[in-house]
Amino acid sequence: MKKKIIPFIIGALMLTGCDDLFSPAIENFQGVENMYNDAEYARGILHNVYSLIPGYYDNSEYGTDDAVTNQPSNVYLQMATGAWTTSSYNPQNQWTNSYGAIQYINLFLEHVGGVKWSDDEELNKLFAQRLTGEAYGLRGMFYFYLLRAHAGFGANGELLGVPIFTEPQTIESDFNQPRASFQACVEQIYNDLSEAEKRLPYEYEDVSGSVPADFQSLTQDVGKYNTVMGAKARQLYNGIIARAFRTRTAVLAASPFFEDASNAATWADAANAAAAVIDYKGGLSGLASDGVEYYSPTIINTIKDGANPNEILWRGNKGSGDNDQESQNFPPSLYGNGYMNPSQNLVDIFPMANGYPISDVTASGYDANNPYAGRDPRLGKYIFYNGSTISEKSITININEGNQDGGNVTENRSTRTGYYMRKRLRMDVNCNPASISKQPHYTPRIRYTEMYLNYAEAANEAWGPKNANGRDYSAYDVIKAIRKRAGIGGTNDAYLEACAASKDKMRELIRNERRLELCFEGFRFWDLRRWKADLNEPVYGISWNGNSYQKITVEERSYEDYMYCCPIPNSEILKYSNLIQNKGWK
Repeated sequence: MKKKIIPFIIGALMLTGCDDLFSPAIENFQGVENMYNDAEYARGILHNVYSLIPGYYDNSEYGTDDAVTNQPSNVYLQMATGAWTTSSYNPQNQWTNSYGAIQYINLFLEHVGGVKWSDDEELNKLFAQRLTGEAYGLRGMFYFYLLRAHAGFGANGELLGVPIFTEPQTIESDFNQPRASFQACVEQIYNDLSEAEKRLPYEYEDVSGSVPADFQSLTQDVGKYNTVMGAKARQLYNGIIARAFRTRTAVLAASPFFEDASNAATWADAANAAAAVIDYKGGLSGLASDGVEYYSPTIINTIKDGANPNEILWRGNKGSGDNDQESQNFPPSLYGNGYMNPSQNLVDIFPMANGYPISDVTASGYDANNPYAGRDPRLGKYIFYNGSTISEKSITININEGNQDGGNVTENRSTRTGYYMRKRLRMDVNCNPASISKQPHYTPRIRYTEMYLNYAEAANEAWGPKNANGRDYSAYDVIKAIRKRAGIGGTNDAYLEACAASKDKMRELIRNERRLELCFEGFRFWDLRRWKADLNEPVYGISWNGNSYQKITVEERSYEDYMYCCPIPNSEILKYSNLIQNKGWK
């Protein structure tokens, strides 16, 4: 067997003496065969993969019509204003990170069958099944990130994905591989996710009575099952996560940008994939009543033992306490740096509480002289505007000209748009240097609301607003439930009813609800591209002067048409002649 050297150190999993900290030990640079007799080392390979999962809050909104930042050197600002190339200001590049993760996964899968996980044969089989399932699921996930970031049309018009590697690379491997077709990549993702789904429980929870039927061939012992597949494994990749990534992949593949004769994806496939997740959650009744504020202290403080809040399908760990998000994004009056400046564009798409858009002045009752009164409650929960109150601190935000929180008062700290982000932040954190206080946070990886929105979008495209295709809920039903939860529309959501008469109007409403519900969570960048929506809408803000305001242009966007897809990194194109760049990129 050819020896493959893995040049990384799994420090957290290896116990060393004090001397070892200062004198490198040879065992820290182990050959992959060491997996066979060192289960912790083998697990460490997958743990390293988990560390490479992209962050959920990537602040990519800075490069969209939802927000700008007050940090002039920010890479998304540079990207959106004309500096984006194949070799610079390319923050959404997933090439190196994802292929690095896939290499670890392929190494693991090649050798997992020879690892001794436990002296107990049944435990050994259970561990092998779970960890193999995790590996397949993680590989499908990383191929999704690669496809979302780098799929596109080549110079010859062919819809291309990325190179597919299902075996570990060695120094003898041929790295000069062409891009697989988009369809082949989608099928690879589905195959990996299927392998995960058939090996993993939907969730890791302790059971009593008897072992679930799908695992009785491995053990009849409830204690052994719980040791491997029970609550101790929470937050690791599971079966419902695999189904969520199937949904994400299906929605991506069916989207307008990827329409092509070579692409077999359908909106019906995407709707059915999303429905599988929703049905597991309990249908419409499973929509979390507190999902609008999934980041609230009330929810965070009750999280324990690795369990998820009702809104969360997958999350990162709950921290012991910090104020990083708050110090970055609080307004200056709260001792923050105000990085995220929501746009007037975004503020304007929050409807009135009666459900009508503010553009319909007659039906909505919108008052331009009192623009925040009677609005969708989510506006006040997600955005600081002039007059926003913070009951926890007995503070009212004042964004009038010349005030501390006013526009462009302090360089690199003040808002450029007249707004600050409130979503994601805990109001019980104090960033005052004289009395700093910190609180626990967690970061989602997947919210169930996203799955409901995925279903609404796909079902409307496949079957129309009210056709449930044999299910208990349609696109209309999902959007009605989401709007009702938000506190808009009243007992009779007249605007929703009007939209439900037309697939086109319903599409507009669904996209609007998606934009509102998922704002500042890293979706807008990708949604604009897969929809082939306008990338160059200027970002607007307001300038407050006493009791009146003026709409202002804050930042022009400078995207070319070919930028609906991200480039293959130029360094890869230069190295490998078989790699074809996406059309338009130089």
